[in-house]
Amino acid sequence: MKRSLKLSLPIFACTLLFLFCNHVEPKKEETTSVKTNNSIEKHPKFNEYWYQGEAEITSYKLYQNRYGEIHEGTAVNIFVTEDFLPEKQVKADYQNDKNIPILKLNSTKKFITGIYPYSLMTSTFSPININEKAIKITFSSQEWCGNTFVQLNNREQFEIDFHSYFESNADRELSIEKDILENELWNIIRINPNSIKKGRYKVIPSFEFLSLNHQKIKVYDAEVNLIEKGTFINLSVFYPQLKRKLTITFTKEFPYTIENWEETITKNGKTLTTKAEKIKIIKSAYWSKNGVSDTEDRKKLGL
Repeated sequence: MKRSLKLSLPIFACTLLFLFCNHVEPKKEETTSVKTNNSIEKHPKFNEYWYQGEAEITSYKLYQNRYGEIHEGTAVNIFVTEDFLPEKQVKADYQNDKNIPILKLNSTKKFITGIYPYSLMTSTFSPININEKAIKITFSSQEWCGNTFVQLNNREQFEIDFHSYFESNADRELSIEKDILENELWNIIRINPNSIKKGRYKVIPSFEFLSLNHQKIKVYDAEVNLIEKGTFINLSVFYPQLKRKLTITFTKEFPYTIENWEETITKNGKTLTTKAEKIKIIKSAYWSKNGVSDTEDRKKLGL
């Protein structure tokens, strides 16, 4: 399951990514797949689905575990292809031969705990050549107590900057050896879930979980399983030491849409489960829809 950091540039790599979130009309472009020995390729219909000048947006009804109770809210997953600069590790503003094609997931959650709200966001940037590891991951949490921010950059090691307002979770920088990242599994599902192997191995849990629960950022023993249920597949990751299990349900056929997920945690002898249930999925060039009249599109997503 481990993959090399070496970044191979696809021939004639042309993507739309420099257009996203800019004031430029998007156009349809394609990339070719990277072929290496013993590599696992993206699905043959990947370009047809993902390079149409639109992102895929899915809304979910959220039941979030926090402070020993379940709080209702909403979650949104935005998957979109972009051009990325591997050295600067930022989205490319212009096309050039240093760009590599990536699939980005912006995952957001909003819920209220008592009187005050939470807003969580995780961004994961994964090479479409899934034989490479995620290049960059960021997580941020905003609530009335303060902010938390985490950034991982994939260099010789995983370089991580962590900033928090809690003394017990204070600012720090660290480097850790490269292992599987839970955050990148969501993107791998969308590119080609066949590359995910069952078994027991080391996994770095999501930065959302580690940050909100004040857990050490490191690899943990995990049991990974995939089980088919009708037209769906359940991917589960269980961490015995953390008493935590994540289960992601996605369609068995391409484009492997994520239907729902659950995260079960046992803490202080109490077991609670966060759940997210799909409301609506749409394709949209959302970056160009920022006018007052465009708020109508939110109704399609049930937001």
